Amino acid sequence: MPASALSMISAAALRETRTGRGLDDVPEDLLSALRAITDPRCRRGVRHQLVAVLAVAVCAVLAGARSYVAIAEWAHDLPAGVRRRLGIERVPPSESAIRRVLQAVDPHLLDRAVCGWLAARAAPARRWRAIAVDGKSVRGARRPDTGLMHLLAALEHGDGVVLGQRVVDGKSNEITAFAPLLDGIDLTDAIVTADALHTQREHADYLHGRDGHYLFIVKGNQPKLHTQLKTLPWREIPAVDVTRGKGHGRTESRTVKTTAVSVGIGFPHARLAIQVTRRRRPLNSKRWRTETIYAITDLDQSQIRPDEIADIIRGHWHIENRLHWVRDVTFAEDHSQIRTGHGPAVMAVLRNLAISVHRRHGATNIAAATRRTARHPSRTLPLLLHVKINTT
Repeated sequence: MPASALSMISAAALRETRTGRGLDDVPEDLLSALRAITDPRCRRGVRHQLVAVLAVAVCAVLAGARSYVAIAEWAHDLPAGVRRRLGIERVPPSESAIRRVLQAVDPHLLDRAVCGWLAARAAPARRWRAIAVDGKSVRGARRPDTGLMHLLAALEHGDGVVLGQRVVDGKSNEITAFAPLLDGIDLTDAIVTADALHTQREHADYLHGRDGHYLFIVKGNQPKLHTQLKTLPWREIPAVDVTRGKGHGRTESRTVKTTAVSVGIGFPHARLAIQVTRRRRPLNSKRWRTETIYAITDLDQSQIRPDEIADIIRGHWHIENRLHWVRDVTFAEDHSQIRTGHGPAVMAVLRNLAISVHRRHGATNIAAATRRTARHPSRTLPLLLHVKINTT
């Protein structure tokens, strides 16, 4: 490795690398974590270290880059001081070099490295740590053999940080990717939320075996369980949490009822059945719309309060609003024409990282955060290294 590139890694990180430290032991800065990823290229003709190319891609996406060309243009305009910190010699990597690396690097190794780095710096959890699991298709990455690329992600409810992502095999569905996605995440005493697709007996057993908990929505894909929950004597059960509010042009109220189901419900480890009734009325209308949903959890009434259940059910949709929507609108993911190799999955990992890092540094508007970062390249590295950069 060139001597100028060594300045970006602390002596402690170098010692850890030489002793064979793996991805499970996360180093202090992200650039050191990226060094643990296997380089897929042949050694012959390699001009730039893998960590340098990945670091350029990470920083460019933090600044709002959406394509290989945009990443290369960002790298071309870097001041000399920032280049040295990234391990780049006099010539930055070209668009073709960046494209070849991002198409070839293993997206699961990259995801494990960056998500492990993020998880090691997680903020203290509230009384309950909740993790949302949901999938998204990358509409622009349509392939002739497998159709749309589909990605399954896990997101922390509290701070909106992505904890992991897996590519869903085109010949299967999200259900088979559920356990592999969560294998690399600490689930001890965490509540995993998911839509009705993941209300599966195998998922409940898996979470129980990992010392985690579940709060699953129940719909028609589990007809027997849905019928059992729907026919419980809800009219005789008092409401335990009622919330009312106005926002987004409507008036809304939510009523939550819970009842113990230690016997009679054929779902593994189930202890509480939940009914949530939502009533909504546009402010310019007098007509109310009512929706009733059912859920089930392995927690009992002595472990979790009804208001916490209601908050966690609402919080599940953070994965749509704070991740999928941001990737579509801010990073134009559904319009991306990146389709070859591992490129679409790797770019999705980089977008997840950018969203998570900006959130960790207090950003509430990711688009504004990327614009601010793009105005000066020196603002990217402190997000990853926590050091001041000399740009002269």
